[in-house]
Amino acid sequence: MLIKIYPENPNPKAIEQAVEVLKKGGLIIYPTDTVYGLGCDITNQKAIERICHLRGIKPDKANFSFICSDLRHISDYIKPIDTTTFRVLKKALPGPYTFILNANNNVPKLLSSKKKTVGIRVPDNAIAQEIVRQLGNPIISASIKDDDELIEYSTDPELIHEKYENTVDLVIDGGYGDNEPSTVIDCTSGDFEVIREGKGSLEDLF
Repeated sequence: MLIKIYPENPNPKAIEQAVEVLKKGGLIIYPTDTVYGLGCDITNQKAIERICHLRGIKPDKANFSFICSDLRHISDYIKPIDTTTFRVLKKALPGPYTFILNANNNVPKLLSSKKKTVGIRVPDNAIAQEIVRQLGNPIISASIKDDDELIEYSTDPELIHEKYENTVDLVIDGGYGDNEPSTVIDCTSGDFEVIREGKGSLEDLF
């Protein structure tokens, strides 16, 4: 199923529809401020297993991001952070960054058996934020990759729908996506280590 939602003014009924799909253990493809993401409810073990199966990876080896609606949401899943890290997060989010932080015990067991860290995202995208806000907890997310060697990420929601309509429950058309992923910054050691330079500028942060 493909539904159109305008990012400037997300239709509450359509957002509700997406949230219902997630609550029932469904998978959605949705827009962010970078590339399109494949997501499910963080509390639904079967849905997480479905995403892992789709991506051909084991849950404890998966590098999923947790999509949160704001900074307050983040603190539910991470160990306490120092003031410097908090200031950087506050400056960067919402925005095209993924911060790797030390996970606390609220992170689903399925995802944390090997890793004690978690990638946190607050996309600057009203559709993604509204879905998470209404759901009441983060969604687990993985980027939608493209099979084309030249284009790493799929950007056209209609083509994404054609490709995934039989494997996910809902695709949200929020306009063309970006083909540049988020900048990934590891904050687990107390320093800031850039793991991947993406859309987010580093000059603005430090």
